[in-house]
Amino acid sequence: MVKRGNEERAADVADRERSAVSVIGLGQLGARLAQAFLAAGHPTTVWNRSAARAEALAAQGALRADAPREAVLASPLVVVCLPEYATVREVLGPVAEGLGGRVLVNLTSGTPEQAAEAAAWAGRHGAAYLDGAAMSGTRLVGRPEALFVFSGAPEAFAAHRTVLASLGNALHLGPDPALAPVYDTALFGLAWGTLAGFHHALALAGSAGVDPVAFASVASAHLPFVGSLLGEHARQVTEGRYPDDDGTVDVHRAALEHLTHASAAAGLATDVPRLFTTLLERAAAAGHGASGIASVAETLPAHAAA
Repeated sequence: MVKRGNEERAADVADRERSAVSVIGLGQLGARLAQAFLAAGHPTTVWNRSAARAEALAAQGALRADAPREAVLASPLVVVCLPEYATVREVLGPVAEGLGGRVLVNLTSGTPEQAAEAAAWAGRHGAAYLDGAAMSGTRLVGRPEALFVFSGAPEAFAAHRTVLASLGNALHLGPDPALAPVYDTALFGLAWGTLAGFHHALALAGSAGVDPVAFASVASAHLPFVGSLLGEHARQVTEGRYPDDDGTVDVHRAALEHLTHASAAAGLATDVPRLFTTLLERAAAAGHGASGIASVAETLPAHAAA
């Protein structure tokens, strides 16, 4: 019985060591990452240039490292969240030898090229590398609906999936480390396209005296339909066939003319509807007037728009 108890305690210690994580960089996002790891019960070591931020997390149960080297050596999983990739190299460069055998997760925003370079640098120092992006801002971190995307070493993601899932819905996109920043920038554009349409719609409804919160409620009920179009349009783009089930390019151009006119009549800027109109005009000029609206995808490559 004593032997079995010792084995169980040893297993508990091993599991705890495997689940330990270090967070380097405690800005708005980094601090939320550390809090999410702590809330999930993972031993969390933190380091930040400004000691006050680390001390605030230490009061919540984190272990405060005095230097980056201490933070790196404290855990098998090292998460960095710094202003830019150059800062990552600046902070970790002097302690790179300590990365050997560890997994480096980089949640710093950057380009696909920077992610590939960072992965190669980490590999030269014996570390597995995952590039990542927080796609739901900071407010939802630690909740299931917060989306985090990762790309890079699949075996590293599999080994630390449980820890990374403490942040939210953790998705691995594939072995290419450049995929995470590609998705990051593409989804950022999607979010802003949606928000631009929403704010213009909110202003137009507001010009008629509609309460913003009441309008947002109806708009939210409309979004599942819009979301349902994404997969269907992606399939059409893949096949290169654009049925007019959701209306033709010409029909939607006419509707956008009404939107532009109504906006101008209400004293609003018409930049947003004119942007949408430009896309449809290009599609019509390319011979897709009678095609479905997903045909605008044919005109987005630079050579097609020229």
